[in-house]
Amino acid sequence: MNLRDKLRGLLVRLYARRVEGHLDHAQVPQHIGVIMDGNRRWAKASGSSTMHGHRAGAEKIEEFLGWCSETDVEVVTLWLLSTDNFDRPRDELVPLLGIIEDVVRTLAADGRWRVHHVGTPDLLPAGMQRTLKEAEEATADVDGILVNVAIGYGGRQEIADAVRSMLLDAAERGTPIEKLAESVDIDMIGRHLYTGDQPDPDLVIRTSGEQRLSGFMLWQTAHSEYYFCEVYWPAFRKVDFLRALRDYAARHRRFGG
Repeated sequence: MNLRDKLRGLLVRLYARRVEGHLDHAQVPQHIGVIMDGNRRWAKASGSSTMHGHRAGAEKIEEFLGWCSETDVEVVTLWLLSTDNFDRPRDELVPLLGIIEDVVRTLAADGRWRVHHVGTPDLLPAGMQRTLKEAEEATADVDGILVNVAIGYGGRQEIADAVRSMLLDAAERGTPIEKLAESVDIDMIGRHLYTGDQPDPDLVIRTSGEQRLSGFMLWQTAHSEYYFCEVYWPAFRKVDFLRALRDYAARHRRFGG
């Protein structure tokens, strides 16, 4: 590392401390959703392989969760793999699934996070399904940040699964379809989502400069604030995170207005 890089790093750290010092913890979001975008573009820009980009993105996760724990965030949803990602070439998808499975094991072994899978299990290999179940069971009593790992996740699929679950519950109780139709409301559907007993995201962060949700938590983000960051996910820094929190705290939330 040359002198210029050292000075730049020092200035960034000093700036991060300044931003953190002015952060009002009373206005920190309770639930943050993260669309971790840009692994492949970061790898291309740095002249490395796609898998190196995915591994670098995976390594960023625990660092990010550490920042969240320092600022009193209670729930984090990490979008690790969408339903659309299964269309990727096999020579990229298979290693990526292995990296994601390692992430889940690492989070469970850390001892600070409570792991919860959101997504469609049937899309995933049997080995990953076992890993997710074991991670949830092993961390069920952890008193730390609830970390939703969105793997095999799609927003439309989640709503379809919620409606299906609602209909199956009604059928098990013998509820006539006419009576069910009369009782369906927003809260009922919400209870059957993957995150049914959790608060909706207050803030959604997307890295890499893309300014769209791509189907992320379509139902839950109806009133969320969005923060789009130009930085690729593997290069996301604490100062970028703090800027997102500062931006969120400066907004006046208008639910439905």
